[in-house]
Amino acid sequence: MDEAQITIAAPPEAVYDLVADVTNMGRWSPECHRCAWHGDATGPATGARFKGWNKAKVRGLTVGWSTVSTVKQADPGKAFSFETKQSGARWTYRFAPDGEGGCVVTETREDTTKPFVARVFGVIAGNDVRDTTLVDGMHKTLERLKAAAES
Repeated sequence: MDEAQITIAAPPEAVYDLVADVTNMGRWSPECHRCAWHGDATGPATGARFKGWNKAKVRGLTVGWSTVSTVKQADPGKAFSFETKQSGARWTYRFAPDGEGGCVVTETREDTTKPFVARVFGVIAGNDVRDTTLVDGMHKTLERLKAAAES
């Protein structure tokens, strides 16, 4: 499991609202440049689905792909979690009060059942390189989230 953490000078509920509105993800993530609710979903709720459009450098080439994710936990001010079908990854954001009116945000990525295509992509991209890129991206995501929440 990969993890990144940051302290943000904003209440957990306000930061949760920024993260759980997945249409914002393109503002935070260096890889996911756009998200939209999918099907009948219009907001964060367990079982809601959303589509994400991603791009990244893989062995020097820019590669683009889309994903469909399902919200697994939508607990305002506490946790927001989703699983991405194509990668088999579960992404979770946890929000804990910091005792000073702000919060500590922890982002984790853990593999669930990784589909065959994701395993092949990992080999092509170089699993170690890909893992490092994802962890770096988690830190950048949280830094961008912090900047937005504190502005």
